[in-house]
Amino acid sequence: MMVAVVHSVTMSACTPHSVREAESVVIQADSLWHEGKMYGVDEGDSATLAQAYETLNSFVHCTSSLCTSFAHACYHYGKLLRAKDDPVSAMQVFIDATHSRSHDYHILGRVYSNIGDICHLAGEFPLSYDMFEKSANMFLENGDTLNYYYGLNNMAFELAEQGKEEETQFLLDYLHHHCSDSILQSIITETEATLYLRTKKYDTLLLTLNNNPNNSTSYYLLKAQAYENSGKWDSALYYARKVMSIPYATAQEKYNVLYILINYDSSLSNEDLITLSALRSDIETDILTPLHNQWAMSVQLLEQDMNRKPDLRWVYAVITTIFILGIFAFLYIFRKRRQHQLIRQQVEDLAILNQTEKQRNEEIKQEYVCYKQSRTKQMEQNCSILLQADNFPQNIHWKETQALCELIDNSFGMLATKLQTLYHLSERETRLCILVLLGISNSEHLANLLNYGNSGIRNFKNRTAKKIGTNSVNLRSELINIALGEGPKSNE
Repeated sequence: MMVAVVHSVTMSACTPHSVREAESVVIQADSLWHEGKMYGVDEGDSATLAQAYETLNSFVHCTSSLCTSFAHACYHYGKLLRAKDDPVSAMQVFIDATHSRSHDYHILGRVYSNIGDICHLAGEFPLSYDMFEKSANMFLENGDTLNYYYGLNNMAFELAEQGKEEETQFLLDYLHHHCSDSILQSIITETEATLYLRTKKYDTLLLTLNNNPNNSTSYYLLKAQAYENSGKWDSALYYARKVMSIPYATAQEKYNVLYILINYDSSLSNEDLITLSALRSDIETDILTPLHNQWAMSVQLLEQDMNRKPDLRWVYAVITTIFILGIFAFLYIFRKRRQHQLIRQQVEDLAILNQTEKQRNEEIKQEYVCYKQSRTKQMEQNCSILLQADNFPQNIHWKETQALCELIDNSFGMLATKLQTLYHLSERETRLCILVLLGISNSEHLANLLNYGNSGIRNFKNRTAKKIGTNSVNLRSELINIALGEGPKSNE
């Protein structure tokens, strides 16, 4: 009889209309998610999603039918908070999802995966491993084999970060044997390379990556770090520049490779070194340090939740509620108003944070433009000095191919090596590009230096330009871009 009375009282406090609106928002968020979009970013309003989460959080204990809707709301809202660089709030929302009593193991698997990501970013690798293990088990419970394998790879990655070679290799061997998904196999390769980096097996790391090449920033970063630790500075610089040239490289990845550029690029002027050092310092101070602090706070929330003892005070609260219905109604209205105020404040704070990040991004873009202009100006000066020398072309070792290529590589960002390895240019085609870069445009002069027929030099120049994805008119500007690390990656 007592249970029936309690249930009746609780249900009478629910507002089905607001719950239905919240569930509708969750359904829209699910649809966008399946289309590869995010509610509150690509479409929809973030405040609406926040309200749906708060509403379902208030009523999830009214009926078990809301558990799954609440878990989905937590997942979408948590992802949105992570996208807006608020991992502390995101962690709390994800923790709420784990207490939702939902049996949707797929969504719970994704929730635990997000929690594992945050723990990893905070450097808590053992805790991250535990979360990824829970995620993998959820996917396995749901019969989702592919996502289960992704979870195992995440577990292996956390073991690799700790340098646990035997345990990591056991999981990787299992994945190599059972998983045939090409995308996941590429990710597994990077996990394996991370293990070799932590265990200082740099030759094995490079061999592993060379057997499974890709164009990801983590692939280039691992190569740069391996070459750096092996003492091969030129190769380390080459891949460090690769990382810096990728627009979607993370702040942490740029921070890592800037160390290599600052310490090993002997071609940098004092002004360039000051610029790069300032950029690295700004990334650390303005982006990484605040984020690391927030990640650490997020982990503290998780640890507090894991160590929390069961709280039975709600039993007494329910009994008390029977006798103070009037007070309950008053407190409920007060609480909802306060929640609305908090949500509005959160939205305003997020808007301010977003504007600040936009301004900082613009500053970084402007700094990069200045850096590029400075590099381009230096290259133009180098070209002018070499071309106007009295002993040209002897001053560039024109008759000694290896010495010529070394000079061009040292002065123009490994240009000769790039032309030969990335674009497969012949020796004569490489020599033509060098002359064009130095500023020689006269066909007769080019033909004489290349021992090439004057009538065919134009066609030869056109064919060479096409090999690097441009035309003869724009050949010189494209060569400068390649030297700067911004040209096409390959002609294949």
